[in-house]
Amino acid sequence: MNSQILRPIEILLVEDSPSDANLTIRSFQQAKMVNNLHWVTDGETAMDYLHKQGDYTQVTKPDLIVLDLNLPGMDGREVLAEVKVDPNLKRIPIVILTTSTDERDILQTYNLNANCYVAKPFDVQQFLRIVQLIGEFWLVAVRLPPE
Repeated sequence: MNSQILRPIEILLVEDSPSDANLTIRSFQQAKMVNNLHWVTDGETAMDYLHKQGDYTQVTKPDLIVLDLNLPGMDGREVLAEVKVDPNLKRIPIVILTTSTDERDILQTYNLNANCYVAKPFDVQQFLRIVQLIGEFWLVAVRLPPE
């Protein structure tokens, strides 16, 4: 039996925009997939979370990271690069969810081993649907690597 069925999926959302974060959280809730979504607002905090430092010593390693590129301080590209070279973190799938449609950003993030790149739609209903599709794909269809 797939271990994902036995426990909630752990999702780390790295998003500095409260409105986008709330839409993403709402989308995952509406999709009715069993998950624990944890939201941080910048790259430094994301790395503290992933390395279980500071306020995050008791957190569970995420099964999926949803990462915005344009973050204050350490941006999403830097987070992606750091995660994908860390032997303890590199197998965590990372979905880039960002407003950028710049081909250079798309190419750079795939070169840094992002698992997929999704541009945020401006329409709220489309945004909700895109996040639900991300959830359906990564939390239902895909078999995630074991711990």
